[in-house]
Amino acid sequence: MTYQKRIPLLMLLDSVIVLFSIYVGFFILHPYFDFYYSKLLFISSLILLISHHIFAFRYHLYHRAWEYASVGELVAITKAVTFSILTAAVAQLIGVGDVYIRVLFLTWMLHMLLIGGSRFSWRMYRDRYIKPKNEKIRTLIVGAGSGGTTVARQLLHNQDVDQEPVAFVDDDPKKYMLEMYGIKVCGTIEDIPKVVDECRIANIIIAIPSLSKKDVRRIYEICSQTEAEIKIMPLLEDVMTGKVEVSALRNVEVEDLLGREPVELDIGSISDSVTGKTVLVTGAGGSIGSEICRQICTFTPKEIILLGHGEYSIYNTDMELRQQYGEHINIIPVIADIQDREKMLEVMEQYKPNVVYHAAAHKHVPLMEANPREAVKNNIFGTKNVAEAADAFDVDTFVLVSTDKAVNPPNVMGATKRIAEMIIQNMAKVSSTKFVAVRFGNVLGSRGSVIPLFKKQIAAGGPVTVTHPDMTRYFMTIPEASRLVIQAGTLAQGGEVFVLDMGEPVKIADLAKNLITLSGYSIEEIGIEYTGIRPGEKMYEELLNENEVQREQVFPKIHVGKAEPLDRRDLYCMINNLLDRSNKDLKNILIETANSKGSRRLQIVK
Repeated sequence: MTYQKRIPLLMLLDSVIVLFSIYVGFFILHPYFDFYYSKLLFISSLILLISHHIFAFRYHLYHRAWEYASVGELVAITKAVTFSILTAAVAQLIGVGDVYIRVLFLTWMLHMLLIGGSRFSWRMYRDRYIKPKNEKIRTLIVGAGSGGTTVARQLLHNQDVDQEPVAFVDDDPKKYMLEMYGIKVCGTIEDIPKVVDECRIANIIIAIPSLSKKDVRRIYEICSQTEAEIKIMPLLEDVMTGKVEVSALRNVEVEDLLGREPVELDIGSISDSVTGKTVLVTGAGGSIGSEICRQICTFTPKEIILLGHGEYSIYNTDMELRQQYGEHINIIPVIADIQDREKMLEVMEQYKPNVVYHAAAHKHVPLMEANPREAVKNNIFGTKNVAEAADAFDVDTFVLVSTDKAVNPPNVMGATKRIAEMIIQNMAKVSSTKFVAVRFGNVLGSRGSVIPLFKKQIAAGGPVTVTHPDMTRYFMTIPEASRLVIQAGTLAQGGEVFVLDMGEPVKIADLAKNLITLSGYSIEEIGIEYTGIRPGEKMYEELLNENEVQREQVFPKIHVGKAEPLDRRDLYCMINNLLDRSNKDLKNILIETANSKGSRRLQIVK
């Protein structure tokens, strides 16, 4: 029914109800009335009719979708009816000096019953008799709390979705066998396989937005024992920040199973160091660099310089940030190579940034084993160029994005990153700029990481290639890694190497298995092929040696390790002669320097 037709019909219906209510109420209480009373009745009914329509428009009774009526609509009806009755009472008091309370009270009850009944009857008819054309998918909701009931309500009221909630499971014993929206709590989370079988469930929704990563893994493992498709509510932080609605469902991602609990930011200290300032991010087109840019922009810096060598990647980051933040932040894309020392000095002189986040680097271990000279030029000389340019133009804080592969490195990539740490540690001793490094493990979904590779292999039908069944790595998400980098800038005193408490390492083979099942395949269908450890790879990564880790943290889940770098003169003498060496000698010198006595041991300090 069109808007133009619906409003007059509802107004006509309400007019009949209003007049019927007051006349019936009057006749019930005053069966023998004379002309005087009929005149009063006429005036009262006219005032009640006019006031009802006024308050009906005020509370949008003619503009609501009554097929979705709930408590909010009932409150609106109550307000409109009550205020129209009060208006009639005031009119009676002014006109005849008396209020016929019993008549008006009876009229109010009839009015509520008929107006409410006329509206809610349409919803009842729609829910009971108007069935969708296609049969809906029987769905189990894990969690009968606020999140689960919200999902259930949305699925029940939206006829366009193809899912029908038929059961809840919840670990709260007080909810067992209770019904929400006509849906019964049939057991606990451990009972999921039984409930799926008994209720013929084809779809499972994990609807507890506050779940820890550990609990998500436990529930997913139980759900995986069934053949039902598994979905999950959005992350709690996305719901709280308004990015998505609580009922927006998504597939379970590998980040949900292998990610850790997120590090909470000290918003105040970050705002003080970033808001209204000029920020430069090198490698701004990369996975970490672009995410640093996104999170920095939420704190509204004065301007942000996106520096990178890849034209297309910088273009993508620039366009994304301009679309969301362009009205409030001056976004400046700069195509430049950090190996170009003069260009780095020129950029620092032109924009005079307050904070520099140095995320540009070569990071692929096997590729750098084959190309050690390029790793040296980018990771060592590039870092040296940017750091010295920052020092020359009085940057407040310089944050180097480092890696767990810089700990006792047996490979070129890790060695060059450790030497880059040494450079900024030496710079911290002689500069007014606060130079720090941030060290973390593998980043889920970053370019060159195993996740995109595994996804491509699965899409191609397999097999998924894993180097060794026992190989383990530490993992974190791209947003978490970026948060750590930003937070480190606020904690910096100068010369620190910040290390995140990475939790427990994860087997790469387990990661591959989870990704296969998340993609809707069995391990047997895709297969896993073990190819052997590649040149330069460790079986187990290290963040710090076990004896070096203490309970003290400078920030929740953040330690700071202070490594003694080589003496500045010795370090720079070694660096200046690197490119004159052969590839074989170059590898040996890099690894020997990175593992030298001055840098082998890290001491955790408060």
